[in-house]
Amino acid sequence: MSSNATSGGRPVGRTTRLPRGKAGSWTRLVDSPLTTYYGLLGIVGILVTVGLVMVLSASMIVSLKQNDSSLTIFLKQLVFAVLGLAAMWFAATRSIAFWRRSAMLLLAGGVGLLALVPLVGYGFQGNKNWIGVGPVSIQPSEIAKIGLVLGGALVLERKRAALGDIRQAVVPFVAPIGLGILTLVMIGHDLGTAMVIAAIVVGMLFAAGVRMRWFGLALGVLGVLVAIMASVSSNRMERIAIWLDPARCAPGTDLYYAICRQPMHGRYALADGGWWGVGLGGSREKWGWLSEPYNDFIFAIIGEELGLFGSLGVIALFAGLAVVGMRLVSSTEDFFVRVATAGICTWVLVQAMINIGSVIGMLPVIGVPLPFVSSGGSSLVTTMLAVGILLSFARAEPTCAAALASRPSRLHTLIPARLTRRSSSAS
Repeated sequence: MSSNATSGGRPVGRTTRLPRGKAGSWTRLVDSPLTTYYGLLGIVGILVTVGLVMVLSASMIVSLKQNDSSLTIFLKQLVFAVLGLAAMWFAATRSIAFWRRSAMLLLAGGVGLLALVPLVGYGFQGNKNWIGVGPVSIQPSEIAKIGLVLGGALVLERKRAALGDIRQAVVPFVAPIGLGILTLVMIGHDLGTAMVIAAIVVGMLFAAGVRMRWFGLALGVLGVLVAIMASVSSNRMERIAIWLDPARCAPGTDLYYAICRQPMHGRYALADGGWWGVGLGGSREKWGWLSEPYNDFIFAIIGEELGLFGSLGVIALFAGLAVVGMRLVSSTEDFFVRVATAGICTWVLVQAMINIGSVIGMLPVIGVPLPFVSSGGSSLVTTMLAVGILLSFARAEPTCAAALASRPSRLHTLIPARLTRRSSSAS
């Protein structure tokens, strides 16, 4: 058939051309090997920036009352953001081989620090999950998450051929590693972190290819465990009760001025924000009405000051992070990278869902920070470190490494070409 032949008015036999114009630009952008790399950088950069701005706005009143300066809490968070940026840069410039070598060391270190919490740790708001090192406080459970993700990915990779047998998938990743970390966290009564850790284990097993029929049983067991953990705490049971029956929080009741205060004023903040918000810095709830306005309930201040569209914008950024994570999982041929990426994405996204769900009333108040946004050094530094690991995975993809090496830019100067070549060859 001639190349000029037509069928239905369209040429037949000619090479299909990429679309031109705006459609072609979007197609090239989506198909670019750099999309995952720059997508991670862009989304996390925006989230951290939004977090710093909102921590400044939400903490000004509390900071002024406690420290005679409206900037104290913000400046502390800014220092942690700089440390997190350094941790992310360090992680992004390491090779996949480096993370394989470090996996079990990080796992052992995280478990070791968790084991110290019952002995030398201290509590905050009913949860004993902190260790003080001089003037610095760290949350070992955050470090344990990194160790669980990398150590678990290494264990599952070594058992890859035998994961069709559920016993091989469970031992030693689920037990004793996962259950051991979960037990140490629950000794400190931190139900929110325990739920995130359980979700990480499930997400990694799913990415590893464990048969679907086992997940129904696993979810049933997790449900029973969560019910048991909630039932041993009168405070948790009370929070669940008012979540199931909001009428108990009616104004004028005793509960309204006690355990109902935080969830009710969180919803008041969201309602006051309306479509467009009251304006940045204009929150009324941060003036002593809402507990933890710059920490666990910062999403309520976002809704109040930036409105529904601001809140949806933050949710859209986490949705974008999920898409980029799925892109990395589906594009890599490295089993270790796939499972570890699934673990990190599950960690960040489930924690964000728990936090936002607690603020908007879809879940009882559980008490976990909003990743990258809430005030808190341990959470911010470790999640940025985790994103750095994802960046190192994305950069190690051959097409991405070649594109970065051939297209130097201002952002690329942060990661020298020699490190890109070293990562590509080491992996």
